[in-house]
Amino acid sequence: MIGYIEGKLLEKENERLLVLANQVGYEILLPAIVMASLHDKDVGDEVALYIYYQQTERQPKPVLIGFNRKLEKDFFQLFISVAAIGPLKAAKAMTLPVGEIARAIEARDAAALKQLEGIGSRTAQKIIATLEGKLDQFLLAAEPVRKVPAQAEDIAQQVLEVMTNQLGHRPADARQMIAEALQRKERISTAEELFDEVYRGETSHDQ
Repeated sequence: MIGYIEGKLLEKENERLLVLANQVGYEILLPAIVMASLHDKDVGDEVALYIYYQQTERQPKPVLIGFNRKLEKDFFQLFISVAAIGPLKAAKAMTLPVGEIARAIEARDAAALKQLEGIGSRTAQKIIATLEGKLDQFLLAAEPVRKVPAQAEDIAQQVLEVMTNQLGHRPADARQMIAEALQRKERISTAEELFDEVYRGETSHDQ
């Protein structure tokens, strides 16, 4: 199964890329948010994508769906757990950033979800019923105070998981602490650096 592809861009269409990797051309379907992020990529440029691979008895032709980050792929895999949302429908529906979709779900904001392509009232309610309470790791991407590189965002996800699963912080508190730390110091390259900054901030609050 294919989980990641790195190669040269051969073709670029509305929703699809053709990527050459190891002398094989892979046709990859992209959600709108991913395609928008690659608007400055031209034929001949290098691209790297996490891949969701779909092949079933009903659909024997493999379908590859690409994402810039593992976080987006992880959200997509949760999204297709909702009844009546298959991979192709989910890919078309992802017209907003993952963090914004997650925030709408946790806020039970069906009106916001209906803005997604192909999502009506009934499906919006199914999404909320299925995914509400399961999206803490994605909510950090929705923090309005954060404008940081993707690398820092991935590090923040790692730190969030440790703070909530191992250190006992409430998800909302952990997200706020991390967001404040990244606002104080955007140039963070490791999880250890981010931990230091998070708790340095807490120490200064206590004094």
